[in-house]
Amino acid sequence: MTNFQYKKSTKYTDYDTIYEQCSGPGGLQLAEFMAEKMGLLPGKKLLDVGSNRGWQTCFMAKEYGVFAVGIDPWDDRMEGNPMVEHMRKNSRLWGVEDLILGIKVGVPDTNFASESFDYVYSTTALEMVRVSQGIEGYLEALKEIYRVLKPGGIFGLGEPMHLDVPVPSDLEPYISQDEYSWKECFRSLSETTKLIREAGFEIIEDGYAPDAWQWWTDFAKHDPFCKQDSDDDPKTLEVDGGRWTSFGYVIARKGE
Repeated sequence: MTNFQYKKSTKYTDYDTIYEQCSGPGGLQLAEFMAEKMGLLPGKKLLDVGSNRGWQTCFMAKEYGVFAVGIDPWDDRMEGNPMVEHMRKNSRLWGVEDLILGIKVGVPDTNFASESFDYVYSTTALEMVRVSQGIEGYLEALKEIYRVLKPGGIFGLGEPMHLDVPVPSDLEPYISQDEYSWKECFRSLSETTKLIREAGFEIIEDGYAPDAWQWWTDFAKHDPFCKQDSDDDPKTLEVDGGRWTSFGYVIARKGE
């Protein structure tokens, strides 16, 4: 049961397209949830870390009037094109090409000047850094985000996280299958907030998103890779049934 009233994302109802363009659960509902928690204001500068194809970035530019810089070092798994090239094309579809800039770079090596952004937004991205670069790399990424934020700037992090419970024994084989397994990627909310504080941030709000399980259900139904292989993530979610897998968020501030 949600206590959050979606107003902006309800205008976009083509879930197959949304999940084709967005990474992980939540889609544009996640983007609206985070944008409202962060208090996005028109005319401000936002950095989207791990922007994927830029669908959420374009949504925030259109619906909140921010100037958004999206960074992503990866190429997509479908066509092999850089994610930022998809962002460029999508910005035209959304009519926000003058409010969007995509750069093929990642954290912690952004090379932006210090104190460049009013907001930093990152969803379903940094958990991959945790696996590829370890906790030390994850912390370095957080410190880089802190550096590029203006004093008083807001950081919004949304990640697939697990509830603070042991892994159910019947779920263990499904979340431990490969290098980027959910067991390696997902951490609890308390583990994540500890590192964000260590990077220098003040936590404003944190929690497990009230619609987390619905987002995961939508993901299993509409994500193109899930539709191709129902024995992969959809099966994992079926076995889980909401006992361990969730989605957490943290809203944090850089001190003045």
